[in-house]
Amino acid sequence: MKRNIVIAVVTAAALVGGGTATALAVSGDDDDASTPVTRTDDDRDDRSDDGGDDGDDGDRAAAPGDVTAADAVAAALRHTPGTAVSAELDDAHWEVDVLGKGDTWHSVRVDPDTGKVLGSSEDDEDDTAEVRAALKGTSVTAEDAAKAAAAKGTVVSVDLDDDGDDRGWEAETRASGGDERDWNVALTTASVTADRDDD
Repeated sequence: MKRNIVIAVVTAAALVGGGTATALAVSGDDDDASTPVTRTDDDRDDRSDDGGDDGDDGDRAAAPGDVTAADAVAAALRHTPGTAVSAELDDAHWEVDVLGKGDTWHSVRVDPDTGKVLGSSEDDEDDTAEVRAALKGTSVTAEDAAKAAAAKGTVVSVDLDDDGDDRGWEAETRASGGDERDWNVALTTASVTADRDDD
């Protein structure tokens, strides 16, 4: 005898390994037996312990929010005046290193979705003299470098290279397909060139 009524009964909802399992029994118009369907939804495997998505490199979020590297630098400097020396999308937030007065360094964390400063802390760095020497007489800031590199893709980091004769800003961009590229941004002209070592 054919049954004309479809009966759906939720037979169980239980915690299984931290996720939720739900069994659903459905009886159709034919004489076949009901087939239970079990679905397990456990999003713990998709997240790391700190709440961020696990990525291949473990350092950066899968994709930045609406706040660009330049926006993050500007927000960090409004909170902590000084000279921004680097900005990196790290562990689901922007981390901006700021050289303040004297030899005081600050690490400022900025939310990548809202631009709100999440907190800051003082850092110990021993390359203050090198950084100040590299930036002496230059006109391109970390914010400027991030804006210039943004023409090549989404900037996920900008950092001052204060070593040797090739001083300048180093920027890393990520294309929509996930490809990462390294760029050099000149300290006086903000011209962007491909990093020779990025093969």
